Amino acid sequence: MTSKLPALSRRAAATIATAGLLLAVPVAAQAHVKISPDTAAAGSYATLNFRVPTEKANASTTRVEVDLPTEHPFTYAAYQPVPGWTAKVTTSALPKPVKTEDGTITKAPTKIVWTASKGAAIKPGQFQQFPVSVGVVPDVPSVSFTAIQTYSDGSVVKWDEPTKAGKAEPEHPAPVLTIGAAAPSSAAPSAASSGAPSTAPSVAAAPQSSNDSADSGSGVWFGVGGLAVAVIALLVALYAVTRRSR
Repeated sequence: MTSKLPALSRRAAATIATAGLLLAVPVAAQAHVKISPDTAAAGSYATLNFRVPTEKANASTTRVEVDLPTEHPFTYAAYQPVPGWTAKVTTSALPKPVKTEDGTITKAPTKIVWTASKGAAIKPGQFQQFPVSVGVVPDVPSVSFTAIQTYSDGSVVKWDEPTKAGKAEPEHPAPVLTIGAAAPSSAAPSAASSGAPSTAPSVAAAPQSSNDSADSGSGVWFGVGGLAVAVIALLVALYAVTRRSR
């Protein structure tokens, strides 16, 4: 009977190692600068949450810059105030004029910068959401953003690497907004329905909020918790088998 113990021990060790890898996957996937929700309809105004985690163990995030797309620009961008952080939207001339149904765009919001006040930096193991209202969403398959994260130790992480289908995610992927077709009966969004002023573009603060990112994060952690419970149950069963084998 005792000869079975080494085999059972090896199986238990392999199970624990596999469980550790499975538990690490959802956590690692969340440890990037992401947009939530990451989809929007063409022709609409959308509220996006840029979720910024601090991945360093010995430094805090003190500054976040998001460069907005210029090849397919938004005509409007506004930020929701985040306690302890100041924000600034920059509107500038586009590198190349863009023709739209409403005319040719030569200027657009191109950058939003958030800076932490003393005590408001994102500490290790924490994350912060930065809500932004943008529009009109261009009628293209997707747009990507460049996010630049500055730490209290002076180091800078640039999230700008493209993610290619069928290939592993890069180390610092750029946040991407996937765009779907507008509803057939939809018209140009009004100021009342979109939350944007009728005279866009504008860069005034927009008092809008979204819980999509929080809900997404909760779903991930509920999934992790369920997996952990399953692993514990498996280990208990292996222990019971080991006891009966003695």
